[in-house]
Amino acid sequence: MKQYNIAVIPGDGIGKEVVPVTLDVLNHAAELFGDVSFHFTEFPWGCDYYLEHGEMMPEDGIEQLEKFDAILLGAVGDPERVPDHISLWGLLIKIRGGMDQSLNIRPAKHFKGLESPLANPRDFDIMVVRENSEGEYSEVGGRIHKGQDEMAIQNAVFTRKASERAIRYGFKLASERRGKLTSATKSNGIVHSMPFWDEIFAEISKEHPEIKANKNHIDALAAFFVSKPQDFDVIVASNLFGDILTDIGGAIMGSIGIAPAANLNMTGDHPSMFEPVHGSAPDIFGKGIANPIGQIWTAKMMLDHFGETKMADSILTAVEETTEAGVKTGDIGGRSTTIEVANEVCKRMKV
Repeated sequence: MKQYNIAVIPGDGIGKEVVPVTLDVLNHAAELFGDVSFHFTEFPWGCDYYLEHGEMMPEDGIEQLEKFDAILLGAVGDPERVPDHISLWGLLIKIRGGMDQSLNIRPAKHFKGLESPLANPRDFDIMVVRENSEGEYSEVGGRIHKGQDEMAIQNAVFTRKASERAIRYGFKLASERRGKLTSATKSNGIVHSMPFWDEIFAEISKEHPEIKANKNHIDALAAFFVSKPQDFDVIVASNLFGDILTDIGGAIMGSIGIAPAANLNMTGDHPSMFEPVHGSAPDIFGKGIANPIGQIWTAKMMLDHFGETKMADSILTAVEETTEAGVKTGDIGGRSTTIEVANEVCKRMKV
């Protein structure tokens, strides 16, 4: 029997509610399939930890996580008590960087039993590959002067290595899906980094004549996500562009509360981390109404990463059957609790 050792960081707010029920779903799946097991080790890192210790995670936190097969993260943030730039950079981004999790993968699909705000969603199924290590979110820059002369400079950093890594993964994913890859760009307005990105995309496109490859400017692409999402298969994008597109993806699904994400280490030298896209929602924490679907779907992506695709597909099918049956939390039009939704997913799972 294969055992997977998972580091679990519930984090803040509703992460502390949706993570435990997701572990129940994973344990139930393991019992049902019988050929794998999970060992979970929980870490109490987050804003509560920061208020007690003055840091979001201990100094040797990265070293502690190295021994695990994957990291399952709940949510990060409690802006009323800890500024967002401290909570995010002290935990989530610190892990992404320390573990060289260079790609962020986020799906968006027309979800059974969930009402999309689109009049005619036409069964869209999109996978966004987001460069996760540099780009517009680099730390390069600074602030000088005060008053009217104050200046802030934020530099976007694009390297050939990171850009090529993201684009090549996009082509790989497209070859496993429907054979279509779209690059998000803005080379008509950003004169250095985006033409550089476009050149690399064009070079790699020549190696994959079997893939229908094209590029769209990010402003038009954002509009197309709303007007014709069914036209897209795989999108590859820089850090900022990928972040924006995937929030739109969550919106057209009907709720960002169901959207999952994977932060992938591409070398296998460090564990990858899996997290839902939604935030910590401290305003509803403790009420038992948080939507667990984003966290459960995130766990499904972790299983895909392990190669446990049958178990992964069983979980997602059960989730869609659950929403289709009307067992949903209030944010997506239902009246069920967090625990009731997770229990229904377990009931509907099949080998």
